Amino acid sequence: MCHESVAMCAMIGIPDEIRGQVTAAFVVVKVGYRGSPALASELQQLVRTRLAAHEVPRVIRFVAELPRTTTGKILRRELRHMVHDQ
Repeated sequence: MCHESVAMCAMIGIPDEIRGQVTAAFVVVKVGYRGSPALASELQQLVRTRLAAHEVPRVIRFVAELPRTTTGKILRRELRHMVHDQ
């Protein structure tokens, strides 16, 4: 969330054959920015400076919006479905 291009984000764990589970990030970018492989790499580098190596997202998906409940909580189970649908 501290990157200038990120409006909102959420992270979940997803299955991985080698590690068992890895982190996936879903990112909504602010108006005027576009999701790209370069931005994904930049975000991973930023996370590396602040968190442990295992917390760096291996997968970054740029989405228009995050699924939310009526009270505004992020529906992580819906994010898991989005990983499997792609």
